[in-house]
Amino acid sequence: MLRTTLNLGILAHVDAGKTTLTERLLFDAGVIGALGSVDRGTTQTDTLELERQRGITIRTAVASFPLGDVDVNLVDTPGHPDFIAEVERSLAVLDGVVLVVSAVEGVQAQTLVLMRALQRLHLPTLVFLNKIDRVGSDVDRVLEQVRARLSPAAIPVWAIDLEQLAENDDELLAAYVAGREPSAGALRAALAVQTQQARVQPVLFGSAITGAGLDELRAAIVDLLPAKAGDSDAPAAATVFKIEPGTGEKVAYVRMFAGTLRVRDRVSLAGGVEEKITALEIFDSGGAVRAQAVTAGRIAKLHGLRGARIGDRIGAGAAGMPRQQFAPPALEAIVRPLDPADAARLRFAVDQLAEQDPLIGARHGDELAVSLYGEVQKEVLEATLLNDYGLAVSFEETSPIYVERPTGVGEAVELLNAETNPYHAQVGLRIEPAPADAGVEFRLAVTHERVPLYAYKRLDDFAAAMDEYVRDSLLSGPHGWEVVDCVVTMTDSWYSLADGPPSRRGPLSTPADFRNLTPIVLAAALRRAGTVVCEPIVHLSLEVPARSLGATMAAAARLGAELETPAANGGVARIGGLLPAVRVNRLQRALPALTRGEGVLDSTFAGYRPLAGDQPVRASGRR
Repeated sequence: MLRTTLNLGILAHVDAGKTTLTERLLFDAGVIGALGSVDRGTTQTDTLELERQRGITIRTAVASFPLGDVDVNLVDTPGHPDFIAEVERSLAVLDGVVLVVSAVEGVQAQTLVLMRALQRLHLPTLVFLNKIDRVGSDVDRVLEQVRARLSPAAIPVWAIDLEQLAENDDELLAAYVAGREPSAGALRAALAVQTQQARVQPVLFGSAITGAGLDELRAAIVDLLPAKAGDSDAPAAATVFKIEPGTGEKVAYVRMFAGTLRVRDRVSLAGGVEEKITALEIFDSGGAVRAQAVTAGRIAKLHGLRGARIGDRIGAGAAGMPRQQFAPPALEAIVRPLDPADAARLRFAVDQLAEQDPLIGARHGDELAVSLYGEVQKEVLEATLLNDYGLAVSFEETSPIYVERPTGVGEAVELLNAETNPYHAQVGLRIEPAPADAGVEFRLAVTHERVPLYAYKRLDDFAAAMDEYVRDSLLSGPHGWEVVDCVVTMTDSWYSLADGPPSRRGPLSTPADFRNLTPIVLAAALRRAGTVVCEPIVHLSLEVPARSLGATMAAAARLGAELETPAANGGVARIGGLLPAVRVNRLQRALPALTRGEGVLDSTFAGYRPLAGDQPVRASGRR
């Protein structure tokens, strides 16, 4: 019988039991000989020392096990809010998800964040109510929470709701209206179809510790989630979702969406760089095993791709695949070695981590700064630098990463052979504002005769090079922050020739002349345009007991939140609004005391807001 593959994610709020569930599934499948313990740090998937110390998952891990005719690649993803970017880029490689909810604590803050991401990506999802063996567990209460706060389409598999299924199925609707009761098999089949369409979310319950309810969960994974065989003969299409250091090399984790990749295949990476796969591993019966090829639907570890980065699309069939978009980190912190003699090694280590993961940013100036999504990430970086690189470091207090936007139009030019121009090139640039979140657009408004085609070959090549020079120059504006949301037009260009007329005579212009002159001209244009510094803000979503509404709103307002009119339903109040990103952690820390531990905070990046008054200046440096 043809075997199929299911790439399955297990997601949960911290401590809801997802790593324990992973261990149980692997143990029951015979993949591991003993159950690991999160408390003892002996789990299969939490391999980082800090993961074992804190009992949380920080990096995505992969393990595999057979389930009937299905080969399951189980992707154990982080649950802490600081690592939501790691979670979201892993979701893109999954076929389905088990969302773990504690039957004791119920729906928690990160549960809401994860469910919204799953709904946004239309990922088929099972909800598993865990910890039914614990004192205080209440399946009925938590099921109502799931329906009220996560999805009204949550359907318990022990009592399949015909009415809910009929809303999405004309045949069932007709039977329901006519008073005919479909067979149990017909209801289960309809549940499978609608689960795979992400229209409903089946709910199961059990205990990952004792194994109760795991037979039903395994059956639901096979019956209700969309395992696939994939088209192995199509052009290869894969995406890199994780990078880890190997022995003297990088190892790229990829999900194959179509086709086949083989050892010794040459593949193109971002920027057109072509490299050869020197070895590969597929996941089979637990861990990764060496293989000669990986086919559609599977996950593999590729060796030899030195330039691979998370998010790269690989293979001839990958050109049309959409790229993941992530909110930028809104915070940063200065990092210093405890031993000043380690400064160079620290810069190398941070650069290496940033090279592997584009969501880690490093800024080199008088001091080294790293970009962050939250406070726990600092602890992870600190532990990684100590454990992997032998570097003891300290971090300063977290601060916002501001940006600058032009407020007007500015234009500047440096003429060839002028006394103020130290380079053998002529460059004119105009900068003007663009709508918020429009990004940077470069336009070329010079003709080919004004361009040194002996150096750039084609006008398009010159335009691409100038685009790069401009974007590099915009990384530090008049106040030291990256300049965004603007249109930059090259209005003038000229170059010198050894035998040219007097106004152009001089050493032959080179690309370095244009590269080095561009930031000088752009800086002058920006000074004339003027800029405003903008702070990162988040959209705030709060769920609190109605009795705590006033105190919570007052605390949020003191932190600078702009709140919307709250809505109350059944003793729970929901509040939305905007808040400076740097103050989210302060509100998060205050929330338990304000709400007796019952409040839930969710925040998503909402862009940038202009600052009034004094404009903060960033220390000199570059990203």
